[in-house]
Amino acid sequence: MSTILERLKTLAAIDAVSGQEQPLVAYLQEALAPICDDVEIDAVGNLYAIRRGAADGPTVMVAAHTDEIGMLVKSVDANGFVRFEKLGGLIDGTLPARLVRVAGHLGVIGMKSGHYQSEADRAKVVAHSEMYVDIGAHSAARVAELGIEVGDPITFVSEIVEFGHDARLVAGKAIDDRLGCAVLWSVLEAGAPPAGTFVAAFTSQEEVGLKGAGIAGERIRPHLALALDTMPSGDTPDMDFGKDLGVAIGAGPVLQVLAGKGGRGFLVNQSVKRYLQRVASAADVPLQLTAFTGGNNDAATLAWSGVGVPAASICLARRYSHSPMEVADLGDAEAAYRLLRAIVEGMDELPAFGFLG
Repeated sequence: MSTILERLKTLAAIDAVSGQEQPLVAYLQEALAPICDDVEIDAVGNLYAIRRGAADGPTVMVAAHTDEIGMLVKSVDANGFVRFEKLGGLIDGTLPARLVRVAGHLGVIGMKSGHYQSEADRAKVVAHSEMYVDIGAHSAARVAELGIEVGDPITFVSEIVEFGHDARLVAGKAIDDRLGCAVLWSVLEAGAPPAGTFVAAFTSQEEVGLKGAGIAGERIRPHLALALDTMPSGDTPDMDFGKDLGVAIGAGPVLQVLAGKGGRGFLVNQSVKRYLQRVASAADVPLQLTAFTGGNNDAATLAWSGVGVPAASICLARRYSHSPMEVADLGDAEAAYRLLRAIVEGMDELPAFGFLG
């Protein structure tokens, strides 16, 4: 079996910004078909990889999103410089002088020469609307000859690398959520449930509004839905672990009890929470609990899809979120794999997740 690390490297190397996930979905379709009973793709780009048990039983769906934060071409000026619009939660201050791919062509996000920046220039963050990409073309006509047009994707060039002295760390682009996709692929490969139907949903456009997951929940209507995603960590010097976010990499998967300010994003189903805690304990998987006010994930739309679905999110903490160089601990990914396999292998005894029970 290929390792989660190998799969992460492979998947992160495939550029797939929101709305243009086709290259990654096509790769997953080919890779997963031999190990699944069915692989289906819907009109909005969700891929459903299905494994059926030998007996009838419940349907469990785990969702990991395929899209990555990035940019798209907004315009091209007369001298061949490309203006862009952001997709997802990109941070303007991380963009200058970054190596990128524009529809497959290498380029650099330009910046004013350091020799000519005033102290005021150096202290301020330039808005992305003032930036441009230099692809080494001298005219708009030349850019057109390269096949680049408005709406084409722009992605970071930062391959996954391994590092760390006290942990097995990885760094690179699109760890959110290619790490979740890699884990889910391994869960599928390890075997079908004893009963029921296990659906791995590789969802589209999470970074721009949790869009694909709502369609997936409506289509599958599972008895249990889990979002397998990444989330920020609070274990760096610029974060307050108690006040900001009590989540650390290397401490196991994270169960979000709340997402979004004031719980407006997601509040975990309490019976699902207790079930996941029991399964994690039995599988000897450490499970961090957190109230996360800084964002949201597919669990929110899954929970409110169809006629309502018992749902939760299992997250993998990563440092430097929504940047071109995120950092995660492979130990957390492997622990999430063990937790999800325990759920799949116990689907013949999956409890009912009633609101009062």
